[in-house]
Amino acid sequence: MKTMIVDVAVIGAGTAGLAAYRAARAEGARAIIIEGFEYGTTCARVGCMPSKLLIAAAEAAHGIDAASQFGIHVRGDVVINGEEVMARVRRERDRFVGFVLDGVQAIPATDKIRGTAKFLADDLLEVELAGGGTLQIRAARVVIATGSSATYPEFLNALGDRLIINDDVFDWDDLPRSVLVLGPGVIGLELGQALSRLGVQTTVLGRGGRIGPISDPRVRASAIKAFQREFALHPDARLASAVRAGDAVLVEYRTEDGESRTETVDYVLAATGRSPNVKGLALDNTGLRLDAHGIPVFDRSTLQCRKALGGPSTIFSAGDVNNDLPLLHEAADEGKIAGTNAGRYPDIKPGLRRAELGIAFSDPQIAIVGGGLHALSAMPHVAGEVSFEDQGRSRVMLKNRGLLRVYGDPASGRFLGAEMVGPQAEHIGHLLAWALQSKLTVSEMLDMPFYHPVIEEGLRTALRDLDGKLKEQEPQHRKDEQGKQLATAQA
Repeated sequence: MKTMIVDVAVIGAGTAGLAAYRAARAEGARAIIIEGFEYGTTCARVGCMPSKLLIAAAEAAHGIDAASQFGIHVRGDVVINGEEVMARVRRERDRFVGFVLDGVQAIPATDKIRGTAKFLADDLLEVELAGGGTLQIRAARVVIATGSSATYPEFLNALGDRLIINDDVFDWDDLPRSVLVLGPGVIGLELGQALSRLGVQTTVLGRGGRIGPISDPRVRASAIKAFQREFALHPDARLASAVRAGDAVLVEYRTEDGESRTETVDYVLAATGRSPNVKGLALDNTGLRLDAHGIPVFDRSTLQCRKALGGPSTIFSAGDVNNDLPLLHEAADEGKIAGTNAGRYPDIKPGLRRAELGIAFSDPQIAIVGGGLHALSAMPHVAGEVSFEDQGRSRVMLKNRGLLRVYGDPASGRFLGAEMVGPQAEHIGHLLAWALQSKLTVSEMLDMPFYHPVIEEGLRTALRDLDGKLKEQEPQHRKDEQGKQLATAQA
C-alpha cells in the first residue's frame, strides 16, 4: 500500500478545511487536503447563499402583497412562476459554487486527495480513494474539518422522496403546493417563511416553544406573535404520525392548545438539527478525549483537541464538526486558527475569537449577540428593551414588529450582549457585536451618534432603558465594593 508523509493533513474541504489548509501552508508546512464528497462548501451549495436567493424571491413577492398598505394597488393577477424562481436560485447558487471551485482549482493537484479518511492512529490515516484503492497518510498533525449533516427522526425515512432536508430544496425544478416544516430553528424559519411567501401552503411545527436561536422569553414571545401573523406556526406541537399517501404525506399533529389537526402535504421538510460528521473517522483509534456524543473535546482558543490521558494532542478540530458555533464566519476563523497551530506545532498560540454573532434572515430578522441571554444565565446582568411596534422609522416602512433586549453588567456598566427580533436586525446585530468586542460600557455606546429618523434610534431607546436600570443599581454595588475593601483592610 502506498504511503504519503506530510506535516499536516486536513480532512474536509469546506469553509473550515480550506482555511486550515491555507493557514498551514502559510506557516511553511507540507499540507494536504482530503475530501470525500463534492467540493463547494455547505454555505455555497446548500446553505447560506441558496437560502438567501430563495428569501430574496420571497421578499419580492411579499413586497407586492404589502403594497396595498401604502395605497399602491397592483392591477391584474400576480403570478409566481415556481420554475423561474427555482431556475434563478440554482443558476446563482451554481455561480457562487463556481467561485469556491476556482479557489480549489488553484490548489496544487498533489495537495488534493479525493476519498474518505479514517484514523488508524493519531498520526496515521487510511483513505479510501474515490477512484479505487487505498492510501495511507502519515501526518505529523491532523485537522478534522468534516462539517455536519442534517439529522431527523429515523421513522421519517418511511416517507421516501416525500421527506426532504434543506439540501434538497435547492434542486427543485418547481415549487410544490404544500410543505410541512419540522423545526422552527434558523433553517426551518427561513425556508418555511420564504416558501409561504412564494405561495406554498406552509405549516411549521416545533417542540418546547423554541424559535430560532432565541433564549430570552420576551423576545421569543414577540417573535412568535410576528411570525404567526403570516404563516401557520406551532412552536410547541406534537407530531402524532406522518404516513406516505401516494405522492403526498398525511400528517397528524396536536397543537400547543391541544387541538388535533390533519393535513395532506406534498413534502415534509425536516429541519430538526444537524450533527457533526464524525461517524466514519474511527476516532476510537486515536487517543482523543471524546464527549458523550463522540465529539473530540477541544480548546476553543487554539482548536487543539485534548487527549484522554493528558499531554499535547497533534489533532485539531475546526468548523461545524466541533459542534460549537456552526456559522460560516466562525468556521473560517476556526480553520485559520487550527491550520496555523497545526502548521507551527508545537508553538501553539490562541487565535482571535470574535464576539459571538448569530443572525436569522427571516422577516422580522433575528440577531443574537454575545450568546444572548442564555450565555448570561450564571452571571449578574440587567436588561433594557425597546418594542419596534411604535418606533418611528419602523412604522414608516411598515416594519414595526419585534423587540430588542440589551444586557449590561451592573458592576462595571459594560455591555454584555443582546437578543433581537425586528427590522434590520442583521445591521443592528453587527453594531452591537462590535460594541461587545470593543468592551464598551452602555454609557459609552450612548455617546455614539444616532441619526434621525433611523431604526437605530430604537437601539438608543433600549440602551437608555438599560443605562437607567444600571444607574439604579450602581449605588448598592458601590456600597458592596466598599464593604469588601473595608473588610479586607481590617483583616
